[in-house]
Amino acid sequence: MRPAKKETVNGRAFPSTGGVAGKPAGRQAERPGSRDVLEFLIIGGCFVALAPLLRAHRVTDFMIFCIFTLSFDLLYGYMGRLSFGHLLFLGAGAYGAGLFLRHVTSNPLLAILLGMSVACLLAMIVGLVTVRATGACFALINLAFNQTGWFLVMSPLRKVTGGQDGFGVEAARLGWIDFGDAAFRFWFVLVILLLMFFLLKRLMRSPYGILVRSIKEDETRVRFLGYNTYLYKWITFVISASVAGLSGALTALNYGYVNPNTMDVHKNVGAVFACLIGGAGHLYGALVGGVVYMIISNFLPVYIRRWEMFLGAALLVVVFRFRRGIWGSLEPCLSRAAAGGRLRTPPDKGALVK
Repeated sequence: MRPAKKETVNGRAFPSTGGVAGKPAGRQAERPGSRDVLEFLIIGGCFVALAPLLRAHRVTDFMIFCIFTLSFDLLYGYMGRLSFGHLLFLGAGAYGAGLFLRHVTSNPLLAILLGMSVACLLAMIVGLVTVRATGACFALINLAFNQTGWFLVMSPLRKVTGGQDGFGVEAARLGWIDFGDAAFRFWFVLVILLLMFFLLKRLMRSPYGILVRSIKEDETRVRFLGYNTYLYKWITFVISASVAGLSGALTALNYGYVNPNTMDVHKNVGAVFACLIGGAGHLYGALVGGVVYMIISNFLPVYIRRWEMFLGAALLVVVFRFRRGIWGSLEPCLSRAAAGGRLRTPPDKGALVK
């Protein structure tokens, strides 16, 4: 029997993360097609179906938070680094885009690019220090940087940022691109969300993504194989922060207002809850968790005064009873259903389980 061919990166072997359905995970990235289109339609259709039930502007908030949750999941769920200061980069994107709109030009698309660039540049500097740490040190160093950024915005840079009051922004209308229209913002954010989902999905199924997941499983072993794990962690940190900066720029455009709440350190807990509830290490889990957390945080306070207590209780149930989160618990059932459907189709028309 011929031995199975080993997956490699740049000609070197890397630890296997198991793949899906008995196949190497890296090969799945080579087979996009109708399944991706079907996923797009399902995800987009779910958000469109929520719009008439919860109002389009509220669902737009949900989608922006889901983009932020995707960025956090890349860092926590895939690379295994829990950060308590990820909101720093969302705030950097919001302030970068807002100040650009206020003082340079009112072009919203350029403001989004600049917001992402500011978060990316900040992460390139901060990441040089933070990715050297692991565990609690990594979380606390990020928290310290987040607190420092919040203090700078509130006090030393008050004349520029408006301090606690913040400042308003207004984007110009470019043909059919009108961020003053709530319907346009909804569809624009939906397209951005689907685009980010697709790009991160492709990235995490590539050899690079497999290496990042291998670092989470056993960084020492990956380093022993000859890979510069520091470089891969730094790149992942920068990518994650850039996506968070994108969600910050969209937040500034969606509200037409920027204030220090965009980088309030206490709100980092929202991304942690969303990932745990949805299922860390799954892009679908980040979407599910983001929507569930936003529904809880938006509607539970209307009926229950101390709603945080029930959120904490729900988190305890998830941690002790459903450790893989909502999506992680549903995934085996969906995989079995997909496998059953594949057995009923001709071999040449079979589809991937994931």
